[in-house]
Amino acid sequence: MTEPTAADEVERLRERVAVFVRERVFPHEARLDAGGPEAARIRARLREEAREAGLWALPLPTELGGGGLSLEAYATLAEAEGASDHGPAVLGSAPLLDVTMLARHCSPRVRAAHLPRLVSGELRACYAMTEPDTPGTEPALTATRAERLPGGGWCVSGRKWFVSNALDADLVTVLARTSGEPGDRSGLSLLLVPTASPGFRVVRELPVFGATGQYEIALDGVRVDEEQLVGPPGGALSVAGERLQLGRTLRALRWLGQAGRAFDLLCGRAVARQGARGPLADHQLVQRHVFEALLALRSTRPLVYEAMALVAAGRDAAVEVGLAKTAAARTLQDVADRAVQVFGAAGLGPDTALPALLRTGRTARVLDGPDELHITSVARRVLRDLGTSEGARPFRRAT
Repeated sequence: MTEPTAADEVERLRERVAVFVRERVFPHEARLDAGGPEAARIRARLREEAREAGLWALPLPTELGGGGLSLEAYATLAEAEGASDHGPAVLGSAPLLDVTMLARHCSPRVRAAHLPRLVSGELRACYAMTEPDTPGTEPALTATRAERLPGGGWCVSGRKWFVSNALDADLVTVLARTSGEPGDRSGLSLLLVPTASPGFRVVRELPVFGATGQYEIALDGVRVDEEQLVGPPGGALSVAGERLQLGRTLRALRWLGQAGRAFDLLCGRAVARQGARGPLADHQLVQRHVFEALLALRSTRPLVYEAMALVAAGRDAAVEVGLAKTAAARTLQDVADRAVQVFGAAGLGPDTALPALLRTGRTARVLDGPDELHITSVARRVLRDLGTSEGARPFRRAT
């Protein structure tokens, strides 16, 4: 009898995650989307169920209470749990970016104080980079400032917006200027700010196509300790770039999961829906929707997994991440739109997940770097490197 391989174990784990999200998370999405005390109670109960099922924090370090999966092993699970926007939070993998960043770039005291509680779900963190009057694609124009205090530490003042989950966060990592003037690429630092600090406040919620979860925040003379720096002073862009590569790849995997969900809905409707001339599946135009959606999914998945393999290996993945993020966002929007078209009026209402999937697909093409940013940055990099050993054949990644 053949012994199960590590790949077999990961595949079984992926299936368990997929079943948990489908059977336990999907039914509660509307109430989780609404927020408030009821959503918090549901989320807490589902998290406990995930722990009991052995599915909690699978990609986080074992020494901190996680499952210890490598990024490459976690990739297929990220796609499965990402079929719902609430999957990562319920299954405890949502802090992966913050845990990775703090583990690599913070002092031992800060790591000891925050990492175990982030992994357990006791603490929640968010990331504040974009500002109301500054293009999100140009962090060098950051106006938020952190001034050194005479006795040590920093005083942070400024505004940020489109900060995910800021209302419930205990910690926020803030991009601020610690020297120089807006436009300088040096002089930017990251600081870890407790949201209970005097001077921190949530200004307002910023619904995205009616969905909750995004906020504008203000920092009015917030004081933080010297040790709250994430990375060295002036080193923010390097740390942020590392975080963005992993973050964009994780989101691309989750968008793949949601696109796959939309595809399943599309096909199920095509087979089940009967018209005067038989099932929709017999209509050539519906068959075209199925084909184009499957083509988009099958074409995008290799791009995303290639990006994750490179990020996990610590290699330069700028081109691959740009391709993966753009392709996954487009695919989710395209497949969800085709599913809505096949459902007709039923796809516009509250009885399916399609409105939420379509909304996520459209916002994905703007948030976390718009299509235009990735298109220009990838093209410039390819053209700049043309003729070198790495860039001579950009259509074929060097191994």
